[in-house]
Amino acid sequence: MAAKTFEQILTDLKKKQYAPVYFLTGEESYYIDMISDYIQDHVLTEAERSFNQTILYGKDTDALTVMNAAKRFPMMSSHQVVIVKEAQEMKDFELLQHYVENPLKSTLLVIDYKYKKPDRRKKEFKSLIQHSVFLEAKKLYDNEVPSWISGYLSSKGCSIEPKASAMLLEFLGSDLSKISNELDKLIISLGENEKTITPVLIERNIGISKDYNNFELQNAIGKRDVVKANRIINYFADNQKNHPVVLTITILFAFFSRVLIYYWIKDKSKDNVARELGIRSSFFVKDYVEAARNYNANKVIDIISLLREYDLKSKGYKGTTIEPGDLLKELIFKILH
Repeated sequence: MAAKTFEQILTDLKKKQYAPVYFLTGEESYYIDMISDYIQDHVLTEAERSFNQTILYGKDTDALTVMNAAKRFPMMSSHQVVIVKEAQEMKDFELLQHYVENPLKSTLLVIDYKYKKPDRRKKEFKSLIQHSVFLEAKKLYDNEVPSWISGYLSSKGCSIEPKASAMLLEFLGSDLSKISNELDKLIISLGENEKTITPVLIERNIGISKDYNNFELQNAIGKRDVVKANRIINYFADNQKNHPVVLTITILFAFFSRVLIYYWIKDKSKDNVARELGIRSSFFVKDYVEAARNYNANKVIDIISLLREYDLKSKGYKGTTIEPGDLLKELIFKILH
């Protein structure tokens, strides 16, 4: 068999084109769960599941139990399903090689091997990859998440404002399972004639402030809006648990690194700049253009050095004992002046 994409596997399943073994692995659990859940919910009817569907967990099972379950013939059904969740926890995982090389065609054996890459040098993984429908689900880069969010919502007949998308990314990171859960909640909370998720909707339903977040701080610093920047960092200082200084520094470092790259881009058309900076939405290009106007290249280099210095200080380098809130205020003052 062969490696396939998430979309290819799901399309085949919907066409009832089944394989004897599915080896689903990688750091992004969202795609693994989606395929595994689809097989669990759709391959067998509700009546067939009681006799023909087995769910096992790696920590509580072993290879012999899995193989014995997979070798059973279906009862009053054309197929049976055996799903091994958290298979990376199995102590004798390598023994599954003996089954996957000669599987029962009426069984769908689904192996969920999460949060890590298989060591392709080992025999069991070489065999699994060769004899299964293989998916390696990779984590998305942060700059890929807004596009994923837009696609997810588009499939459900909805859209999202760029600022709202940036808020979700900041608050939830690139964890697609968390993001999809929150998006589903937001879709439900939309009014009858509403189809667009806005920052206000997110603030009302998730609790992320539309005015006090790292996206707004980045925006204020880029514009050299001292009053707004100070208002936000004072809020951060009073709410350090929800706004850790390390995260703020990381976001500002990424922002000013892109501002520095912007100076050397020859073709400064909006779409090309977005491409060169690795920004999925050209909507945000204006923020980098404005920051480049307000800070010359030498100042940006100084800011990047400051961010590195304060990142170390925030982690206690050389015995730094300054409170995180005060550290952030000191850093932002030096950036803006």
